[in-house]
Amino acid sequence: MLADAPASGVEDLVRIDASAADKVDAIRQVGQLLVAAGCVAPGYEESMVRREGVANTFLGAGVAIPHGLGEDKGLVRRDGVAILQLREGVEWNPGQRAHLVVGIAANSDSHIAILRRLTRLIQDEPRLAALVATDDPAAFSRALWEDGAAAAPSEPAADYAETSEWTVDYPTGLHARPASAWVEAARASGVRLRVRHGGESADPRSLVSLLQLGLRAGDRVTLSAEGAGARAALDSFAAVVRRLTAREKEDAARAAEKAAAPIRGWKPVGEARMIAGVAASPGLAIGKVHVLSAQELDVPDRPTDLASGGTQLNDALTRTRAQMKALIDDTTRRLGAGDAAIFKAQAELLDDTDLITLTCQLMVEGHGVAWSWHQAVDRIAGQLSALGNPVLAARAADLHDIGRRVLAEIDPALAAGSLTDLPEEPCVLVAADLSPSDTATLDTARVAGIATALGGPTSHSAILARTLGLPSVVAGGADLMGLAAGATAIVDGDSGRVWLNPSEADLASARAWIAALAEKRAAEEAERGKPAETRDGHRVEIAANVNRPDQVAFALAQGGEGVGLMRTEFLFLERGDSPGEDEQAEIYRAMTEALEGRPLVVRALDIGGDKQVPHLDLPREENPFLGVRGARLLLRRPDLLEPQLRALYRAAKSGGDLSIMFPMITSVHELIALRARCEEIRVELDAPTIPVGIMIEVPAAAIQARSLAAHADFFSIGTNDLTQYVLAIDRQNPELAGDAESLHPAVLRMIAATVEGAKAHGRWVGVCGGIAGDPFGAALLVGLGVSELSMTPRDIPAVKARIRGASLESLRTLAARALDMESAGEIRALDGPKIEEGEG
Repeated sequence: MLADAPASGVEDLVRIDASAADKVDAIRQVGQLLVAAGCVAPGYEESMVRREGVANTFLGAGVAIPHGLGEDKGLVRRDGVAILQLREGVEWNPGQRAHLVVGIAANSDSHIAILRRLTRLIQDEPRLAALVATDDPAAFSRALWEDGAAAAPSEPAADYAETSEWTVDYPTGLHARPASAWVEAARASGVRLRVRHGGESADPRSLVSLLQLGLRAGDRVTLSAEGAGARAALDSFAAVVRRLTAREKEDAARAAEKAAAPIRGWKPVGEARMIAGVAASPGLAIGKVHVLSAQELDVPDRPTDLASGGTQLNDALTRTRAQMKALIDDTTRRLGAGDAAIFKAQAELLDDTDLITLTCQLMVEGHGVAWSWHQAVDRIAGQLSALGNPVLAARAADLHDIGRRVLAEIDPALAAGSLTDLPEEPCVLVAADLSPSDTATLDTARVAGIATALGGPTSHSAILARTLGLPSVVAGGADLMGLAAGATAIVDGDSGRVWLNPSEADLASARAWIAALAEKRAAEEAERGKPAETRDGHRVEIAANVNRPDQVAFALAQGGEGVGLMRTEFLFLERGDSPGEDEQAEIYRAMTEALEGRPLVVRALDIGGDKQVPHLDLPREENPFLGVRGARLLLRRPDLLEPQLRALYRAAKSGGDLSIMFPMITSVHELIALRARCEEIRVELDAPTIPVGIMIEVPAAAIQARSLAAHADFFSIGTNDLTQYVLAIDRQNPELAGDAESLHPAVLRMIAATVEGAKAHGRWVGVCGGIAGDPFGAALLVGLGVSELSMTPRDIPAVKARIRGASLESLRTLAARALDMESAGEIRALDGPKIEEGEG
């Protein structure tokens, strides 16, 4: 049956209410329909099975399109399409269930219209559902031929049966953060939902679709739903929508208060012109303006068939998702859930049906996968930018950056950066926006500060600018892009202002300000090699959190006295397969050699929760933070535990001060079982006995500290996880990020309980979470009895200086007062010289 032929006789190629034992059985059945109709010669069905073995033909939304290998086109006698309707469905791939199997035989391009129609159909859920349930074979004719050539309609501006009205009262409209919450709620609803504004509507399960509505404060929208339980589901969805209002208004009020506040930090002496933006990275920078023009990426168009292109795209998306999860985890650990929250919204774009469907449609039309993806990203990002909302324009920039990440996975040749002609003298880099890849590769010897027209303080670029120590202002608007190259500018990353054409007096004042800041930092760094010893002689060990051997030199240069946390999960997260025993042993040996006898604490594989590794095929969990993660996973997966332990003990035989630390311990029996396996492997390898410790990350472990200390050689408290478990707050939830405060009294009391329990058996306690790198947090921890602090290397000099400036007695007084406080805010308010010096 030709794709552009009339529908007569199509019933012969449709099997209604079929059943299949598995995917291969379904492919063979649809192939046999093609053979029986005379479209293909016998044997073509086996070619279809072989094709599935090398390429995924699952199109999405319950539709699969198996077809034969290109080398077997000779078996095709005439073009044809056969359809297997599987009402119960059949698992195509893990997490994917096919209900319509559309077998295709073609010697020409006549099947492209069918594929185009199918990609449009996967956006039309009601029609797909009707086709899965229909008893009328002719319905497939109407769906695939009678209106197959028609343009794909836009989302109909009509409401479903159950409706609810709402006026947008988010002060900045519907931007990425609340929209992500809408998406999550819509996907969990179990019914079809629609959001309509005037003549336009969107599927709330799609972040891009929602953002394209361009909803502003005061816009009237209709929320609607249909399906079983539609009313209750709609009410629940609407409640989520309305519940976000308080948070959005609170954020807007804080922003307005900040904007109205007097300028803090440096102020010009004269009348320098000012462009107001948003503070993104602290510090003051002076330099000549260097305007970075947007570089157009030339993506070659190498046509491919939809099946192989789809597989290539899916693999690239999977690898990019793993990258994003690693980035979210790393950022959360370093800077907290608030800064990492936007990455979660960005990661949603990788699952956006509009984006993926448009890419598939372009491939169906005969384009290559990289070209199609690039075009889809450009088109949708362009639509967001055209809405005239600066918040959405910033999300368009995020979409471009996500797009470049995926492109680099599709074709590594497309991963090149765009910064090539920076001046030799440190400059103020001005750009419409900077991608994380651009920011991460900046030469800090040639860039003094950054100012961008778009972006936000929680963008990837802003976070990286803080990490690099580059003063940065974002969202400065179009005026920035009109600056003349070579003009002098001052970037104030504390106040969010860019000062232009400063006078000589302004420049002198700014240089004095920079010098004073540098003097303070230099004083801290000059003594970074000295121990963190209080004024009355109490010594605290200061270590660094690192992931790889090549990071050790910098950690030591910053004053680190060892590695208090080596996160071995990054050996798994940053690649597509698991490192073997030999490779791991070499890495651990390289770490001990780089440390030259200094302590190394290696955390055993900590996978689960927010750190998922696609190639490990872990089961999907409803709540992975409360599921099989850390030690629970290691005890269930000896294929992961044993090669790592063998590698660690092999490294220990080569010398060095190495310790093993197990994550996510909740009970004594877990620790006993893990220690037993350690001892078996140690004896087998004739390796030395090395300390075995545990992470204290859950209340159960803190409360049982005395019992656990009988079996553990040391404790290391992971305050990021401990905070989320004590406070019952997902540390990546953007709505609660501000409440996930590690200085909450309840968290500090858990730390105090851990220290007390460890003392019963003479065990030392360290902290490797975020507050260890906060000078005030570090002071509190020392006062609570913590004896080792491990942190990001750049935090070491300031933490050491804070400890050296106080007496142990004053820090104990500070900690005692903190334990009596009722909120984290009250505890933060204790930060001051009087208490530190023991005067209060």
